[in-house]
Amino acid sequence: MRAVLQRVAQASVTVGGRVVGEIGPGVCVLVGISSEDTAEDMEYIARKVLGMRVFEDDAGAMWKKSVQECGLEVLCVSQFTLYGKTTKGTKPDFHQAMKSAESRGVFDALVARMGQLYDPSRIATGEFGAMMQVALVNDGPVTLQLDSRKFSYDAAAK
Repeated sequence: MRAVLQRVAQASVTVGGRVVGEIGPGVCVLVGISSEDTAEDMEYIARKVLGMRVFEDDAGAMWKKSVQECGLEVLCVSQFTLYGKTTKGTKPDFHQAMKSAESRGVFDALVARMGQLYDPSRIATGEFGAMMQVALVNDGPVTLQLDSRKFSYDAAAK
């Protein structure tokens, strides 16, 4: 499972002119699900998103607090294109991404797990499978890539 986490001052998702999810300060997370992802991958990403220290503490020292420790919000947006392979030609190949029917359940389970670990009222989402307009004000800017399989990839490359 892959995620792009952005610290935001605010973020929203609009579908067909209707806002379907919005948050104030917190993190906006684009989530890609691979056909090989398991419950362990989901757990890893849920804990990383909630625990990643991208906020300052009360004394102003950076990289000290997580979204959860600060009591801020999370906007999760399903993003299969994070598994787009771009090594050949100019058309992305999405064969590594989990099929839509399966990935919807995995995405919903990820959001539910984050709600169990934190506060479900502080977690918003886009609309799965829809053409969405994601608007955000990146704060910092801070943008991080998370990958539940990074260590597997690194080991395979050696």
